[in-house]
Amino acid sequence: MKDTVYDKVKNYIEKHHMIEAGDLIAVGVSGGADSVCLLHLMHRLSGEMSYRLIAMHVNHGVRAEAAEDAAYTESLCKSLDIPFFLQKVDMNKYAAENKMSPEEAGRQLRYQVFEEVLEQQKKKGESCKIAVAHNAEDRAETMLFHLFRGSGIKGLGSIQPVRENVIRPILCLERAEIEAYLAKHRLKYCQDSTNETDAYTRNKIRHHIISYARQEICSGAVAHMAELADMLSETERYLTKQAKKLYETYVEEVAHEAETTNPEERRKAEETLNEAGNARQQMCLRIQGTKLLAQDSVMYQRVLLLCMEKLTPHRKDITGQHITDLVKLIMRDGSKELSLPYNIKAYKEYDLLILYRGANDCSTQNKGNERAEKAYVIEPPMEISVPGEGTYTFTLLACDAGFSEKQQNIPENRYTKWFDYDKITTAVLLRTRQTGDYLTIDSACHTKSVKQYMINEKIPKLQRDSMHLLTDGAHVMWVPGYRMSQRYKVEESTKRILQVQLRGGRHGRTNRGVIV
Repeated sequence: MKDTVYDKVKNYIEKHHMIEAGDLIAVGVSGGADSVCLLHLMHRLSGEMSYRLIAMHVNHGVRAEAAEDAAYTESLCKSLDIPFFLQKVDMNKYAAENKMSPEEAGRQLRYQVFEEVLEQQKKKGESCKIAVAHNAEDRAETMLFHLFRGSGIKGLGSIQPVRENVIRPILCLERAEIEAYLAKHRLKYCQDSTNETDAYTRNKIRHHIISYARQEICSGAVAHMAELADMLSETERYLTKQAKKLYETYVEEVAHEAETTNPEERRKAEETLNEAGNARQQMCLRIQGTKLLAQDSVMYQRVLLLCMEKLTPHRKDITGQHITDLVKLIMRDGSKELSLPYNIKAYKEYDLLILYRGANDCSTQNKGNERAEKAYVIEPPMEISVPGEGTYTFTLLACDAGFSEKQQNIPENRYTKWFDYDKITTAVLLRTRQTGDYLTIDSACHTKSVKQYMINEKIPKLQRDSMHLLTDGAHVMWVPGYRMSQRYKVEESTKRILQVQLRGGRHGRTNRGVIV
């Protein structure tokens, strides 16, 4: 006889690529109807799909019948020859200590236990998954819960079939299908008394709203909501993908550099930083606000939300009003600082929106940083890597008849410049700006201070003190990414040429966040 539920779950697992041969699957089993159904199905499927199965039960220390549930679950696993693991936790104590609801505390504790047991039990080369028993009604309840409390597309997508290493094989089954399966296979299960009361919001939605929808509106309401959740999830994935592309175009991430320039030492320092959980604290975002707002509002709001997520440990405290405030800040003339959750600050500088956390202001991050003040003496041929800016290559060439003024001015040469080497009067330095620095701005030898030039060009204040300039004494030969001094332009009488190329980094043309 055809086993409809078995086939349905098997197809659902395959559709969402939940399991690969050789996986270690830990099934969370409470002893209730849903988890007993899941355990039995996973046991049957393991022979066909070739994965290793274990079962885990967490006693939350709340209900009087909890010990009976654990005993029944253990006996069921023994009858199926499935390794069983039991862990007792204090859910209410954990909730009080961490200022969260008992439901959230229980969820966190369960997954902590699951991960710990998996880590202890996995064999070399095994991929580990956690299987939990959410069903179609759970998904519908969650969708309504998010809808009533206020949610975007992601929240309405509700519970997902796969989230990282968590899989939900029976999310495709309604409760009636689960109960029919248990009856067919003569499987007993425990009754959780807390599911029968209206003490929890989700119970109220299940007992009153979903049951009413089925009886009075449409008997297939739960199935239709699951279909909608799938469509919304697909939409969310697509929009997220497009938002990430725009993020790559309009947002520059600036992090505190490791104090070493040795690649291996820098890598180790960055790993240490991430392990310490301080990565978000160390990041500052430069957003090309005006250009971003030229995109559709759906997309620029998503990009701004993505920026906030880069700086925050949790998304739940970021609301639509915070995104609206950021948009207003970008559109507003003048400067104003905006305070946001998690000690995030935002301010506008020219067409840039700056986001940073705590005291990690981009405009001050290089103060006291000796590397930002370092001057490089240029003696070509040589190559210099400047952290955060890119790699400069200096080459000395002999001028020939084929070198033309047109060649010097083509747009692609914004990051390759040529200088009359014999017009240099002092040592060539690559350094940060100093008081008295100036540029020759035309063939009549008129000059302009570098400070005024940077203001006119709207080079953000946060960049001015950190960016390196190519100089001959106080005379600035080139502001990388912008203009060179007319004084050093190659002419017919030029005999030697200093060629300078800049690749990558904050000011280099390969950087997605360069301001031009």
